[in-house]
Amino acid sequence: MSQVLITVDTELSAGRQARGLDARANFESSILGRTDQGDFGIGWQMDRLEAHGLRGVFFVDPMPALVHGEALVADIVGGIVARGHEVQLHIHTEWLEWTRVSPVGGRTGHDLSDFSLDDQIILLELARDMLVRAGAPRPIAFRAGNYGADDNSLKALAAIGMMWDASVNPAYLGSGCRITFPADRATAAALHGVTELPVAGFYDWPGHFRPAQICAVSSAEMRAALRHAAGMKDFAFAVVTHSFEMLSRDRLRPNRAVMARFDSLCSSIAATPGLEAAGFADLDAAALEQPSSPDYRLPPSYLRTAGRLAEQLFATWRYERRLRPA
Repeated sequence: MSQVLITVDTELSAGRQARGLDARANFESSILGRTDQGDFGIGWQMDRLEAHGLRGVFFVDPMPALVHGEALVADIVGGIVARGHEVQLHIHTEWLEWTRVSPVGGRTGHDLSDFSLDDQIILLELARDMLVRAGAPRPIAFRAGNYGADDNSLKALAAIGMMWDASVNPAYLGSGCRITFPADRATAAALHGVTELPVAGFYDWPGHFRPAQICAVSSAEMRAALRHAAGMKDFAFAVVTHSFEMLSRDRLRPNRAVMARFDSLCSSIAATPGLEAAGFADLDAAALEQPSSPDYRLPPSYLRTAGRLAEQLFATWRYERRLRPA
């Protein structure tokens, strides 16, 4: 069986914090996905996962607790744990800009990789402990906000006893993501004391990687990539989405095209022989550390890519255009 991890970066918006949005409004928008048509955040995502008999992996960012208090993080974690989904650790270091008492001597940075190894250990240990106090089991996996990790991040994770990192997105390597990792490697690899599981994806043009993110690929592309993954032995396929990704960019209305993609992902996993939904607690690192091979990624198809471009164009017009006041 190939294992599919449906990973949800679950986070309040630092950008909205900077623009003066209060904590409750940020929570409702970023976590609950609240609109005047209903809620389409993590609750909706868990509903759809459970309708297909699947579990998700929610990478929860506890850093807003440094600004707004730990009860806010407990409100996020409690519902995920109660419904049997997996909680792992996520960090957006942008929140240090608004902390009253800094854990790292007032130093700030956009990404975790902006900090020294010693500071990264402090931040990761602090964030892990806040997540546990919020009601999560002790996390074993981590993803950096903005994929902004480096090799020191992996060393820091190993120093605090974490097993997995999921910060490598090949589309960000060499820019936001500074981990030393081959861009053409699709399988897990042991690095600096942890196991790196890169974000999955496929080639949409010759030599061009497209990450398996719900808002970035069509349902047809995702189905084809999942079928391809089902034929790979001892392979983990990590899909990415966000707690607010089912909404339009302005967060005012549901994006029905992205919602349909999420539902199609769930039904495809449930219906495809050779695939099973998994969490990090289900993975065997030794089995997943396969030799690097291009065979693990779906090769390009101009027809699939053209279909996505047309679909994206329509969805942008339908859900992202600014609506005129009634």
